[in-house]
Amino acid sequence: MDNPVLSAINTTFATVASAVQTVPGSAIAIDYIKNSYQNDPFRVVLELGLAIYAVKYMLSKKYRIDQNHVQLTEKEIDELVAEWQPEPLVQPLSDIQRMELDKTQVIVGAQGPKPKVLSSGKTLLNLASANYLGYITNEDIKQKAIETLHNYGVGSCGPPGFYGTLDVHIELEKDIARFLGVESTIIYAQGFSTIASVVSAFSKRGDIIVADDGCSFAVLKGTQISRSTIKWFKHNDMADLERVLESIRVETQAHKKRPLTRRFIVTEGLFQNYGDIAPLDKIMELKHKYKYRVILDESNSFGLLGKTGRGLTEVFNIPAKEIDMIVGSMANTLSAAGGFCAGPKEVVDHQRLSGQAFVFSASIPAMLTVCASEAIKILSTPQGESLLKTLHENASVFRNVILTAVPQWIELSSDAGSPILHLRFPSSLVASQQMSRDDEKLLLQEIVDEAAIKDGLLITRAKYVESQELHLPRPSIRISICASHNKKEVEKAAQAIKAAFGKALSRRK
Repeated sequence: MDNPVLSAINTTFATVASAVQTVPGSAIAIDYIKNSYQNDPFRVVLELGLAIYAVKYMLSKKYRIDQNHVQLTEKEIDELVAEWQPEPLVQPLSDIQRMELDKTQVIVGAQGPKPKVLSSGKTLLNLASANYLGYITNEDIKQKAIETLHNYGVGSCGPPGFYGTLDVHIELEKDIARFLGVESTIIYAQGFSTIASVVSAFSKRGDIIVADDGCSFAVLKGTQISRSTIKWFKHNDMADLERVLESIRVETQAHKKRPLTRRFIVTEGLFQNYGDIAPLDKIMELKHKYKYRVILDESNSFGLLGKTGRGLTEVFNIPAKEIDMIVGSMANTLSAAGGFCAGPKEVVDHQRLSGQAFVFSASIPAMLTVCASEAIKILSTPQGESLLKTLHENASVFRNVILTAVPQWIELSSDAGSPILHLRFPSSLVASQQMSRDDEKLLLQEIVDEAAIKDGLLITRAKYVESQELHLPRPSIRISICASHNKKEVEKAAQAIKAAFGKALSRRK
């Protein structure tokens, strides 16, 4: 005799099955379920458990994470809103910041070696911009830029990895690689973010970076966002660099750390904050001795140093291929925009997927790309060598005049031939007169103002993000020498600045 309970269950399942089969597509779903779950009881149990948990979670009692929540009345809410005082989006300017804002010169019209300023309407000799070789006013480059603008438009409209790569971008990468004599090059849209992106693309958490403490703010940011272990050595002190490298080696052996940790020496070619150059020959000796990779930031030396402008490797007669990564800016010497990283093909290809500033930024505009290519072509001609020769001669003239000043007046940190010169008050003088940092700034600003008003010179103090600088340089006046000026103009400017230093100090006494 049949069991009535089993009969009822069979009848119910048959009815449900008939109803399901009437739904369009149900036969396919049933076949899929049968095939999926046959000979796999674990999957049946797991998904059944998840289904039960989901139902239980949906039916469970709701609760608040914040157990101390206080329900306010409408009146209490209105009172709190009336009492609320929003903080300012920007903090009030300090006296120094307001002074800097008020004293900033605004150029009217085109940039160049002798621009017109808004404050006085006068034309000043420009010793404040990075137009070292005068490419901003080069007529051939201007004409190429105009032609490219008509052919390609203003922007590239996208990142390089999507639809932002144009033929002119590829040609510029080849031009830089040929010029430096390396295997490959990648270009970035922003000069500042290039070195930061390159460092963080290769050095990660647990890796080691040994960097010169005189490096620029961009290098500092790159080391910080890499989250690597950072060791600093004294500016251009090779004995201290070797001490740091040796201490890392001893520590690694003592604690049996990973011997294959990626390790880098990071330095600038021509230091933006001091105007001197790195002893690349000594750095390369230590690189090979301790088995490190070298990242050389030539943002200020590319196109300026060496007989043909190939940078620090040409100065020290070191093949560029021996440097693991050469990073440079196209916004300084080439008067364009963006930056580049040159080196082995593997190094460059890695950045096309891991260089954050490359992947997530729109490509450099075609017009500026062509400007950079044209500037490099000029560097490769006798005209380029002539410009470099004039630039180095002007820098030497300015330097020689400054060095004739009373030693107690001016401290010059820049090397011979450097187009970047930093003029500071001597440390001994600052200490003897108990001058604060703000005192130095105000005194240097007096010199800047006098040079503009009385001598027709456009010069500027070096500016820093002081709240974020790890090794903040002392206040200085930064001079940028230009090949567009003649020797007489440069010599006269140096004499005027030298006299202004003496006057400022005499007034303080």
